[in-house]
Amino acid sequence: METEIVPGVTLDRSVAFGKPVVAGTRLPVAQILGQLAEGHSEAEIRREYDLTPEQIQAALRYAAWLADQETVRVRAG
Repeated sequence: METEIVPGVTLDRSVAFGKPVVAGTRLPVAQILGQLAEGHSEAEIRREYDLTPEQIQAALRYAAWLADQETVRVRAG
């Protein structure tokens, strides 16, 4: 069963080992984010995976949503 996590990003336990993917593909969002983190341009990623600008933005939107969900506690010491 496919569930939309944020617009353009879905989760389906039977696709990509249950990792979030770009909607309509089997491409894990982590793959796109990793490429961006390594310094690849959006244009390079779009060509490599045949994505639209909106699909790249969806991956970034998911990363922002995920970061907002996280609570980090730092111990002094």
